[in-house]
Amino acid sequence: MNQGHKVELRDGMRIEWNAPIEMDDGVVLRADIMAPVQEGKYPVIMTYGPYGKGLAFQEGYKTAWTRMIEAWPEVAEGSSNKYQSWELVDPEKWVPDGYVCLRIDSRGTGHSPGYVDIYSPRETRDMYQCIEWAAAQPWCNGKVGLNGISYYAMNAWLAAALNPPHLAAFCAWEGASDVYREMARHGGILSEFVDGWYLRQVQSVQYGVGERGARSQVTGDPIAGFETLPEEELAKNRADTPKELRERHLIDDWYRARTPVLEDIKVPFLSAANWGGVGLHPRGNFEGYLRGGSRDKWLEVHGDTHFSHFYSNYGMALQKRFFGHFLKGEDTGWERQPPVQLNVRHPGEKFVLRDESEWPLARTQWTRFYLDPANGSLGTRVPQQEIGLSYDAMSDGLTFTSAPLKEELEITGPIAARLFLSSETNDADVFLALRVYDPQGKEVSFIGSNDPRTPVALGWLRASHRKLDPARSLPYRPWHTHDELQPLKPNQPVELDVEIWPTSIVIPAGYRFALNVRGKDYEYDGTYVTLPFAPTRRFYGVGPFTHTDPTDRPPAVFGGRYTLHFSAESRPYVLLPVVPAK
Repeated sequence: MNQGHKVELRDGMRIEWNAPIEMDDGVVLRADIMAPVQEGKYPVIMTYGPYGKGLAFQEGYKTAWTRMIEAWPEVAEGSSNKYQSWELVDPEKWVPDGYVCLRIDSRGTGHSPGYVDIYSPRETRDMYQCIEWAAAQPWCNGKVGLNGISYYAMNAWLAAALNPPHLAAFCAWEGASDVYREMARHGGILSEFVDGWYLRQVQSVQYGVGERGARSQVTGDPIAGFETLPEEELAKNRADTPKELRERHLIDDWYRARTPVLEDIKVPFLSAANWGGVGLHPRGNFEGYLRGGSRDKWLEVHGDTHFSHFYSNYGMALQKRFFGHFLKGEDTGWERQPPVQLNVRHPGEKFVLRDESEWPLARTQWTRFYLDPANGSLGTRVPQQEIGLSYDAMSDGLTFTSAPLKEELEITGPIAARLFLSSETNDADVFLALRVYDPQGKEVSFIGSNDPRTPVALGWLRASHRKLDPARSLPYRPWHTHDELQPLKPNQPVELDVEIWPTSIVIPAGYRFALNVRGKDYEYDGTYVTLPFAPTRRFYGVGPFTHTDPTDRPPAVFGGRYTLHFSAESRPYVLLPVVPAK
C-alpha cells in the first residue's frame, strides 16, 4: 500500500500527499507538501505535531472557527479555506508568496505510525531529522523555518535548542517552554488541562483510529491512517501522559528531557505571547525571549483568543516580515523591527501598539503594594497592625483593594507577591488573582486565549514547593526549584514568594485594583460559560486550566483553613511593575 502517497496540482499549488520521511530508527513519518506550481527552490515553513495534518479546522474545531471568522472575517478572505488546519498557517496565503508549507504528522499520530510520546526526546530528534530532510529536497533553498501555535511552538523551542544546521528561523506563537511549570503543575499544583486535551485532540487522531475517525475534506482519506487498529493496540502505542503528570510531583529526568535548554538556542526567533493566556502559554514566551541564547530575537505580545491573531492580517503580516527576512533575504523592514512590541491592554478590549527596547521595561517603577489587614486595603503605606486573618481554603478568600485611582495607572510586566501563611495541616495551595473593578464595583474581565472572562493576572504556589533557587530568582520573578517537598508544621507561618505571570493593563482613573488571596481557582462571578472545544464543561474564568483533582488536592490537606499573618517581620505585599509614560 502506498499509504495515500500521491502528487497533484490543485488550487494553484503542487501538493504531495503523505510523502514518506524515514527516521533513523526506520519509522516512516508522513508529510503533506504544498508548494508553488513552478519548479524552483523555496524556503520551507515546517510543522510537526499530533493533531492530524488533514483534519480541517472547520470540522475538528467548528465552533472555534465560527467564532474566529465572525470576529475576524479577514481570515477567510482571499482563500478557499479548504486547507485550513488547527494552529497552522493557511497554505493558500503562504505558497503564493514563494513558500513551501510542510505539514508532518508526528510519530504515532495521523498517518505516521509509531509510539505517541509528546514532547519526548524521540519527537525532538524526529523534528531535527525532518528539518534536515526538507533542506535536502530539490524544491528547498536550504532554509527551513518553524511556525505554528501552541504545540507547534512548544516543540519548536525543543528542536531549536538542538540547532539543526538548516533551521534558519522560527516563530513560537503562544507556546510554553517549560513542561512542568507551565503545562503540568502551576507552582507545584496539578493542572487538569492535559487530561481532556490529550483525549480530545491527540488520542482522537492517533495512527490506527483509521475508519473510526474523521476524513479529509480535500482527499476523502481517513485522517488517522489507513489501518484501523483495535483499542487495546492503540493504548499500547501511546504513553499515558496524564498519568505521568499526576504521578510526577517534582521535577525529575522525565520533565528535564521534555524541557528545552533555552540558552542553547542560536537561531533567530520571534516569540509571540498572549496577555490572556494564563494557565499555559504566556510565561514560556517571556522566558523564551529572555533566556534564548540567540543574538537575533524578538518579543511580541497581543490579546484576544488563542488563535485570532495568528491568522489575522496583523499577525500574518508580522510573521511574513520575519520569515521573509530570514528565509528569503528580502527587505521586509524587519531590520527596523523593535526588539519588543507590545499591544498594551486597556479595559474594553482596547489595545495600543507600542514599541519597546527590552523586557521587562527599563523604566519600570517596581512598587510594593502592601496588604492592610485593618481595612482590607492595598496601598504603598506599610501597615502596622499585627494580626492573623483566617479564611476557608474553599471560599473566595481574602481580597485587598486599592483606593479609587486619582489618575490612570499602567501595570506591565512580571509580578511577584510575598505572603506569610500558615495552615491547619502540613500543606496549603495559594491561588492569587490580580483583579480590576470599575467605578460601579463591577469586575473588569478580558477575552483570554481560552476563556472569555479572564482576570488581569494569576499566580499559584503549593506551600511545600516554596524552596527557591537564589541564583535564578529575581525580585519580580521568584524561581522555585520543585526538587523537594518542605511540608508545613500545622499553624506555623512560612514565607512564600509567589510568581504571578506577566501581564499588562492600563487602569483608568476612578477604577480600583485588588489582590485576591484564595485556596482554590479564581472565579469571575460564580456564573459559568461553555467553550467551543468542550461544550459540556463549565468554565468560570480560568478556562480548562483548573486545579481540582482530589488525588492531587485531597480535601483533608487542602480543604481546611489558612491564616495570612501580619507582624513587624511579616508584611505581605505584591510587587507591581508600574510603568510611567514615555
